[in-house]
Amino acid sequence: MAQNYDEERQPLLQAQKLGNGITAYNQQESTADTLDPPLPDEPTTWECLKVMLGFWVGTFLAALDSTLVATLTAAISDSFDSLSLLSWVATGYLIANAAIQPLSGKLTDIYGRRAGFMFAITFFTAGNVICALAQKEWVMILGRLVAGAGGGCLNTISTFVASDIIPLRRRGVWQGIANLNYGIGLSLGGVIGGWINDLVGWRWAFAVQVPLSVLCAIQVWFTVKIPVKDTPGSKLKRVDFLGSFVLVTALILLLTGLNSGGNIVSWKHPLVLASLPLSLVFLMAFVYVEARIATEPIIPMKQLSDRTVLAACFTLWFASMAFHGLFFYAPIYFQLRGDSTSAAGTKLVPFSVGIGLGSITAGMFMRKWGTYYWLNVSIMVILIGGYIGVSGLQLNSPIWPIMVCFFFIGFAYASMLTITLTAFVAAVDHQYQAVITSASYAFRSIGSTIGITIASTVFRNILTVELWSRLGHRKSAAEIIPKVRDRLDYVKSLRPSWREPVLEIYGDALSSVFLVLLGLAGVTALVSLLMKEHTLHTNLARRSSTV
Repeated sequence: MAQNYDEERQPLLQAQKLGNGITAYNQQESTADTLDPPLPDEPTTWECLKVMLGFWVGTFLAALDSTLVATLTAAISDSFDSLSLLSWVATGYLIANAAIQPLSGKLTDIYGRRAGFMFAITFFTAGNVICALAQKEWVMILGRLVAGAGGGCLNTISTFVASDIIPLRRRGVWQGIANLNYGIGLSLGGVIGGWINDLVGWRWAFAVQVPLSVLCAIQVWFTVKIPVKDTPGSKLKRVDFLGSFVLVTALILLLTGLNSGGNIVSWKHPLVLASLPLSLVFLMAFVYVEARIATEPIIPMKQLSDRTVLAACFTLWFASMAFHGLFFYAPIYFQLRGDSTSAAGTKLVPFSVGIGLGSITAGMFMRKWGTYYWLNVSIMVILIGGYIGVSGLQLNSPIWPIMVCFFFIGFAYASMLTITLTAFVAAVDHQYQAVITSASYAFRSIGSTIGITIASTVFRNILTVELWSRLGHRKSAAEIIPKVRDRLDYVKSLRPSWREPVLEIYGDALSSVFLVLLGLAGVTALVSLLMKEHTLHTNLARRSSTV
């Protein structure tokens, strides 16, 4: 729903009919000589639900897809004889998320929420088709890039629409419901992905999403009627393509250096020595573009100067690094214990149960009490406790403590998402909600990307060094060790004299990853404490009224 917030001649509170009887309101700054108009009637729960349903289906599919990949990365890597592909399959999707999500707020402001959603679902579907048919590594990565360009927007657009029509005090509950939907997608994705892989192969896990995506697109097209307001001048000139390009370049250079160092080439290789410093240069260039060049930046630096916004952004950044690093290496942990892909997917369910309960609990708390700071403190304690438990895991650890830790990590992570999003929306004017929300998703995607890459770098480098250090003197080591590094299924076929020390080395590499993730969780907690408390109004106009 496009709004021209710079038009000073607009009334203080302007109503626009959306569809299904819902009215959205454009709020501007009050002036001393302007009388406040009467507070508008808020849309009913049923009216909001009819609009949000289609967008939630898209969110569900995006969540399903992310979990499918989490449980299938080992199987996919085995198919291409390259465990190092795991990082690019995961991060390729998230790089595209980080590139498109910041643009999604501005693009849907200009062209409309429904048009943006149709773009997203089209790319998401095309990417899954490419992955299902891929015969080369680069084609698989391309498919994840295309799917990521759409999948990330499926999440953000549903959030924009919710901010358009739902007051802040009720916002937490609705975001909790959205995160519950997301958690169900995560839960089913892990189980379904593993089950399909064990039954007919991993390619069908991507293929089955195509008809569901088509049905989702049809549902949104015919049920969501949100008008687009005409804006003067060129619409494309309002989009910060330069900022997006510079940001993606910085990410690609960073991931190239981290994924190559100690894996494809040495850390002293020119590729690593050039790509890592260049990534920093492009990151600095991105900040300059956003602050000085972009007319309407994808990440507005002025809003980032707000303490709550900046703290919430980096809370999302570090929390997503820790969560996605764990979420992508937990299936490998279970497969090393002897589980099939379907069994490994089933063991991710506590994450999803925790996500659903955490979202709803945080939302209901904020609706009841109208506060979030001390709730955040409590949630961070739970988050740290969960990662402390995970950091001590061994391949022979009892299963029930692992499930408990996963539940609490999922609970805390989802609660944090609901809290930070509410803090974002409360800290900025209504006119910046879509842009700052998309920027927050960018921090989340970038954090996820870097988190998986760091986890992968730690895992692969320790694995490589320890394999050659402990087993390099053995006969046939030059033939066996490269296969052990690139294929999990090969480990199971080794004779006991090889298999036992290899599993021990894999376990040590995973333990190192989990310790790094604990450190990231600690940074998350510290940064989150910098958020300030903001008033959670009970109406869209953000006027003081009876709670």
